[in-house]
Amino acid sequence: MSRLRVSALTLFVAVLSLAQTASQLTTPGIRRVGERLACLCGACKNTVANCPMLECHYAKPAKEKIAQMQSIGATDENVIARFIKDDGLKALSSPPAEGFNLLSWVMPFVALLAGLGAVFAWIRHYRKPAPAMAELPPELLDQYRSRAEKETAGFDE
Repeated sequence: MSRLRVSALTLFVAVLSLAQTASQLTTPGIRRVGERLACLCGACKNTVANCPMLECHYAKPAKEKIAQMQSIGATDENVIARFIKDDGLKALSSPPAEGFNLLSWVMPFVALLAGLGAVFAWIRHYRKPAPAMAELPPELLDQYRSRAEKETAGFDE
Protein backbone atom coordinates (compact mmCIF):
# COMPACT_ATOMS: atom_id res chain seq x y z
CA MET A 1 0.00 0.00 0.00
CA SER A 2 2.77 2.44 0.81
CA ARG A 3 4.41 1.89 -2.60
CA LEU A 4 1.12 2.78 -4.25
CA ARG A 5 0.90 5.99 -2.24
CA VAL A 6 4.50 6.95 -3.09
CA SER A 7 3.87 6.27 -6.77
CA ALA A 8 0.65 8.28 -6.72
CA LEU A 9 2.36 11.16 -4.91
CA THR A 10 5.25 11.12 -7.40
CA LEU A 11 2.82 11.16 -10.31
CA PHE A 12 0.86 14.03 -8.73
CA VAL A 13 4.02 16.13 -8.23
CA ALA A 14 5.13 15.42 -11.80
CA VAL A 15 1.74 16.55 -13.15
CA LEU A 16 1.91 19.74 -11.08
CA SER A 17 5.43 20.44 -12.32
CA LEU A 18 4.34 19.94 -15.90
CA ALA A 19 1.40 22.27 -15.40
CA GLN A 20 3.70 25.00 -14.12
CA THR A 21 6.05 24.80 -17.08
CA ALA A 22 3.51 24.13 -19.82
CA SER A 23 3.77 27.71 -21.07
CA GLN A 24 7.57 27.37 -21.22
CA LEU A 25 7.39 24.46 -23.65
CA THR A 26 8.11 25.71 -27.11
CA THR A 27 7.49 24.12 -30.44
CA PRO A 28 9.83 24.57 -33.41
CA GLY A 29 7.31 27.02 -34.89
CA ILE A 30 7.25 29.18 -31.78
CA ARG A 31 11.04 29.10 -31.58
CA ARG A 32 11.36 30.00 -35.29
CA VAL A 33 9.14 33.06 -34.92
CA GLY A 34 10.48 33.93 -31.46
CA GLU A 35 14.04 34.15 -32.79
CA ARG A 36 12.95 37.00 -35.04
CA LEU A 37 11.28 38.95 -32.20
CA ALA A 38 13.10 40.88 -29.48
CA CYS A 39 12.17 40.42 -25.85
CA LEU A 40 10.97 43.84 -24.71
CA CYS A 41 10.91 43.13 -20.97
CA GLY A 42 13.68 45.65 -20.40
CA ALA A 43 15.77 43.29 -18.28
CA CYS A 44 17.48 41.34 -21.06
CA LYS A 45 18.67 41.81 -24.61
CA ASN A 46 17.55 38.40 -25.90
CA THR A 47 14.92 37.22 -28.31
CA VAL A 48 11.50 35.95 -27.28
CA ALA A 49 12.64 32.40 -28.03
CA ASN A 50 15.65 32.43 -25.72
CA CYS A 51 14.72 34.83 -22.91
CA PRO A 52 16.28 33.27 -19.78
CA MET A 53 13.76 34.67 -17.29
CA LEU A 54 11.32 32.02 -16.08
CA GLU A 55 8.22 34.19 -15.80
CA CYS A 56 9.15 37.01 -18.17
CA HIS A 57 6.26 39.45 -18.40
CA TYR A 58 6.87 39.90 -22.13
CA ALA A 59 8.28 36.64 -23.52
CA LYS A 60 5.76 34.32 -21.88
CA PRO A 61 2.65 36.12 -23.24
CA ALA A 62 4.42 36.60 -26.58
CA LYS A 63 5.03 32.85 -26.88
CA GLU A 64 1.38 32.21 -26.00
CA LYS A 65 0.27 34.77 -28.60
CA ILE A 66 2.51 33.15 -31.23
CA ALA A 67 1.11 29.71 -30.39
CA GLN A 68 -2.46 31.02 -30.56
CA MET A 69 -1.92 32.72 -33.92
CA GLN A 70 -0.18 29.64 -35.34
CA SER A 71 -3.01 27.40 -34.14
CA ILE A 72 -5.50 29.40 -36.24
CA GLY A 73 -3.25 29.09 -39.28
CA ALA A 74 -1.34 32.40 -39.33
CA THR A 75 1.97 32.34 -41.20
CA ASP A 76 5.23 33.46 -39.61
CA GLU A 77 5.10 36.73 -41.53
CA ASN A 78 1.56 37.43 -40.31
CA VAL A 79 2.57 36.83 -36.70
CA ILE A 80 5.59 39.10 -37.02
CA ALA A 81 3.49 41.77 -38.76
CA ARG A 82 1.06 41.66 -35.82
CA PHE A 83 3.89 42.22 -33.33
CA ILE A 84 5.22 45.10 -35.44
CA LYS A 85 1.74 46.62 -35.53
CA ASP A 86 1.43 46.36 -31.74
CA ASP A 87 4.98 47.32 -30.67
CA GLY A 88 6.58 48.96 -33.71
CA LEU A 89 9.90 48.05 -35.32
CA LYS A 90 11.50 47.63 -31.90
CA ALA A 91 9.70 44.27 -31.73
CA LEU A 92 12.17 42.86 -34.27
CA SER A 93 15.38 41.28 -32.99
CA SER A 94 17.34 42.78 -35.89
CA PRO A 95 16.39 45.85 -37.90
CA PRO A 96 15.19 45.39 -41.47
CA ALA A 97 17.86 46.09 -44.09
CA GLU A 98 16.04 48.94 -45.78
CA GLY A 99 15.87 52.71 -45.54
CA PHE A 100 17.56 54.36 -42.59
CA ASN A 101 17.92 50.99 -40.84
CA LEU A 102 20.34 49.95 -43.59
CA LEU A 103 22.81 52.26 -41.87
CA SER A 104 22.94 49.93 -38.86
CA TRP A 105 24.08 47.11 -41.15
CA VAL A 106 26.65 49.19 -43.06
CA MET A 107 28.22 51.36 -40.33
CA PRO A 108 30.20 48.63 -38.53
CA PHE A 109 32.08 47.87 -41.74
CA VAL A 110 32.58 51.56 -42.51
CA ALA A 111 33.92 52.15 -38.98
CA LEU A 112 36.26 49.16 -39.29
CA LEU A 113 37.65 50.40 -42.60
CA ALA A 114 38.04 53.95 -41.25
CA GLY A 115 39.90 52.62 -38.20
CA LEU A 116 42.23 50.51 -40.32
CA GLY A 117 42.85 53.52 -42.58
CA ALA A 118 43.67 55.70 -39.57
CA VAL A 119 46.12 53.11 -38.21
CA PHE A 120 47.78 52.78 -41.63
CA ALA A 121 48.07 56.59 -41.95
CA TRP A 122 49.52 56.88 -38.43
CA ILE A 123 52.12 54.17 -39.09
CA ARG A 124 53.05 55.75 -42.40
CA HIS A 125 53.36 59.21 -40.85
CA TYR A 126 55.58 58.18 -37.94
CA ARG A 127 57.73 55.60 -39.68
CA LYS A 128 61.27 56.93 -40.21
CA PRO A 129 62.38 56.91 -43.82
CA ALA A 130 65.47 54.91 -44.69
CA PRO A 131 68.57 57.10 -44.95
CA ALA A 132 69.69 57.80 -48.48
CA MET A 133 73.03 56.35 -49.58
CA ALA A 134 75.54 59.00 -50.51
CA GLU A 135 77.27 58.62 -53.86
CA LEU A 136 81.04 58.43 -53.56
CA PRO A 137 83.21 59.93 -56.27
CA PRO A 138 84.94 57.24 -58.38
CA GLU A 139 88.45 58.42 -57.38
CA LEU A 140 87.66 58.00 -53.67
CA LEU A 141 86.05 54.62 -54.33
CA ASP A 142 89.18 53.43 -56.20
CA GLN A 143 91.36 54.64 -53.31
CA TYR A 144 89.29 52.60 -50.77
CA ARG A 145 89.38 49.50 -52.96
CA SER A 146 93.18 49.60 -53.34
CA ARG A 147 93.59 50.12 -49.60
CA ALA A 148 91.27 47.14 -48.85
CA GLU A 149 93.22 44.95 -51.26
CA LYS A 150 96.56 45.86 -49.60
CA GLU A 151 95.18 45.11 -46.12
CA THR A 152 93.62 41.79 -47.12
CA ALA A 153 96.53 40.60 -49.32
CA GLY A 154 98.20 38.75 -46.45
CA PHE A 155 95.07 36.79 -45.54
CA ASP A 156 95.24 34.43 -48.53
CA GLU A 157 98.49 32.80 -47.42
